[in-house]
Amino acid sequence: MKRIKYLKEKARKIKSDITTLFYAYKNPKTKLLPKIIIFITLGYALSPVDLIPDFIPVLGYLDDLLIVPSLIALSIKLIPKDIMDESKEKALKEPVRLKDNWLFGLIFILVWILLLTFIVIKILKLFSK
Repeated sequence: MKRIKYLKEKARKIKSDITTLFYAYKNPKTKLLPKIIIFITLGYALSPVDLIPDFIPVLGYLDDLLIVPSLIALSIKLIPKDIMDESKEKALKEPVRLKDNWLFGLIFILVWILLLTFIVIKILKLFSK
């Protein structure tokens, strides 16, 4: 039971961090590099398609457990404290329902198709020699 409660709390914190990052992204005082990292973080976190599909044993959940929290931590680290505090406060007062982003899902699908095509071509060249 403790583990489920812990995971629920972590999930709630990640949702809160995502909303905070959204407001930090929209803040005009946020510099370009943090905006780019936040954009990637929000896109990946809200994408309905994972870089590593969940049906792949163990690795499928690796992105949910490592990549998303790492991107969130990196984004937070790049945002100045005053902007972060302002964004947290706004996120608490005005929570936003962020929806899945199908554009990022399509981009990840295309990346997988390109990667698989590249691998198949390399394998065919290897066997054709």
